Amino acid sequence: MKNYKNILLKPTSTIKEALKIIDSGAMKLALVVDGNEKLLGTLTDGDIRRGLLNDLSLDSSIETIIFKTPTVCNIEDTRDKIFEIAIAKKLYQIPIVDKYGKLVGIEEINELLKPKTKTNKVVLMVGGLGTRLRPLTEHTPKPMLKVGNKPILETIILNFKKYGFINIILSVSYKSEIIEKYFGDGSNFGVNIEYIHEEKRMGTAGALSLIKNRLNEAFFVMNGDLLTNINFENMMNYHIENSSIATMGVREYDFQVPYGVVNINNGNILSIEEKPIHNFFVSGGVYVLDSKILDFIPNNEFYDMPTLFEKIIEKNLKSISFPIHEYWLDIGRIEEFEKANNEFHEVFNV
Repeated sequence: MKNYKNILLKPTSTIKEALKIIDSGAMKLALVVDGNEKLLGTLTDGDIRRGLLNDLSLDSSIETIIFKTPTVCNIEDTRDKIFEIAIAKKLYQIPIVDKYGKLVGIEEINELLKPKTKTNKVVLMVGGLGTRLRPLTEHTPKPMLKVGNKPILETIILNFKKYGFINIILSVSYKSEIIEKYFGDGSNFGVNIEYIHEEKRMGTAGALSLIKNRLNEAFFVMNGDLLTNINFENMMNYHIENSSIATMGVREYDFQVPYGVVNINNGNILSIEEKPIHNFFVSGGVYVLDSKILDFIPNNEFYDMPTLFEKIIEKNLKSISFPIHEYWLDIGRIEEFEKANNEFHEVFNV
């Protein structure tokens, strides 16, 4: 059994403490125990993201989001029985307890069950002109600008590869020959790369109509100018577990009004809020989509991702948000490009 001491939490632990354990450990799981190490429940990345969507903060206690009825096995259970339960429940780890419910270990089935690589494809939108980054993009497509001594697009591809997603489709346009010459078929980078060519502007979703026949399961779509260390495996699992047809990565965005806001009713001043801060969720430019969604996208026409989600909502189909708490930077302007270069080596190990 795996050593479990480094993934233990108390009910009073904060979400920030839980994220540190889950993100740094190979098991992507935390075990919640009382003072006598009696198992109280488990906590996963999905549990935390649902809590954040319900207005919890990183400093909130995990107490209200603990999964309190996890599947467990007894210390007397054989390995065959544990494996059988894991298969039936589709679990990668099972806590092991004694007859009093005290945690004694955790059996990891992960390496036996899941393949090293995934078949889900990753579509990267890398055809933009990069107008706001000129003069840097006059001779170089934006995804090929170097951050941390390698092109932005290379970092994106290697991050997906790290989580087993090696089947990449690049939607190219502006100076596409530079991208194709650098990456080729992807074999030098340990991935498989295909290309589609946008002959005209097609928006953030329109190009998907060019690859309908190549997609038959859930797939990623991501803008090619993003630097993020999202756990892509967690995002795909979150999409599948929630039976979603479309999942959007979202970022929390704070906007502070630079003035005192006067609340008025019928001309009467009710209150004054000095420079209030408003919180919003904004699109993070990374999505997981079910292949069935391709039927909503018109052929060879401009179509953007917000319009696609509006169509899904109109049809009362399930679309969900995946809050991104990890590092995320949209490199659209010179100052963001400089910020990315300053922060790269602190964030990425690729």
